[in-house]
Amino acid sequence: MIIILKMNKEKLLLFGLGLVLYLLSAGLSYAAFSVLRPTGTITPATTTQNGKFVSPTAQYANLPKTEACPLNGQMYSKPERDLWEKRRPLGVMIENSAAARPQSGVSSADIVYEAVAEGGITRLMAIFYCQPSEIVGPVRSARTYYLDWISEYADYPLYAHVGGANTPGPADALGQIGQYGWDAYNDMNQFSIGFPTFWRDYERLGPDTATEHTVYTSTTKLWDFAATKRDLTNVSTNDQTGKQTSWDVNFVPWQFKDDAPVDSRPAAFSATFALSGQQASYADDYVVKWQYDHDSNSYLRFNGGKPHMDLDTNQQLLAKNVVIEFTTMTVADDGYNEEGHGQHTLYGTKGSGKAMLLSDGKVINGTWQKTSRTARTRFLDQNGVEIKMNRGLTWIEVLPIGQPVTVQ
Repeated sequence: MIIILKMNKEKLLLFGLGLVLYLLSAGLSYAAFSVLRPTGTITPATTTQNGKFVSPTAQYANLPKTEACPLNGQMYSKPERDLWEKRRPLGVMIENSAAARPQSGVSSADIVYEAVAEGGITRLMAIFYCQPSEIVGPVRSARTYYLDWISEYADYPLYAHVGGANTPGPADALGQIGQYGWDAYNDMNQFSIGFPTFWRDYERLGPDTATEHTVYTSTTKLWDFAATKRDLTNVSTNDQTGKQTSWDVNFVPWQFKDDAPVDSRPAAFSATFALSGQQASYADDYVVKWQYDHDSNSYLRFNGGKPHMDLDTNQQLLAKNVVIEFTTMTVADDGYNEEGHGQHTLYGTKGSGKAMLLSDGKVINGTWQKTSRTARTRFLDQNGVEIKMNRGLTWIEVLPIGQPVTVQ
């Protein structure tokens, strides 16, 4: 009996020491995130000259634009192409609740996807390849339908997020990441990577910012981490054979064209739709309007009745093309129904359906097609011919079938 008591005391002592060490470690981690996190004074994305934002690519502004970005056709200089050819496409999950706006980095993306997550609140996935952004966020969690879309861009695309849906069932994004062989390879989960690739910044949106709106990252840090820690650059190396495969071996680019002549563009045009019809109390926060700008041949974005801005550039978000993709939208019925968030959403990402393309101040009605998770989504006109897009940022809006779009 005495021996048993002695052993229990030893175990209790070890447990106490372990608890102390855990709390000490947690405290140090919190200090690193809270005190050492990057701020606007030391992060390149907020570099200013005479009080104005300076883009990380400003040094190339006056060079000849001869190189087309494979993702969206935008023209860049030869030195910029030399940089992007050393990396692979990167998707970053970005919060779009009203409390998270304005976000950072969206204006630097090549392509942006937007769909309603739980409770009628939309979430963005910004895809970067041809230009960097030194601050991107707020970063949020993974969802299964975004996995299907990012899978179009490489055999092993980089996918950055903070955790994800993990309830067993069709919406189990974290489980699917494991099934696809992404975990501990091209999966850029903040929970497994941490500081300084990801950091928390409670000041960028004000002192009362909720914790879920405070995680930020950097495309440069993510690409560097992928290269140095995961051996993922523009190529993947087979561990057994040593064979290297380029990320774009199966990539199918869209088709692009130059802008319509100035004299053929309409004076005005807009398209408006409500992304959230589930929560009447804040549905207006998710009404999107794309207002055509004749001179730039672009679409200015309004979200919740206000210009949707980039936090760092203080410029309104714009797109050269806006694709509206109509799909089935259901709930997973997996037992998840968090108060204030609702149930996990599912979209019919594969197959085909109706689509609208806003380009050159006009609407092209057609269809979308995607044959498998890794297959490229193609957008076809009413004759079945692939639609050529203008060069520049393309924003893909995913709406449930039958959702009205007001065009005027």
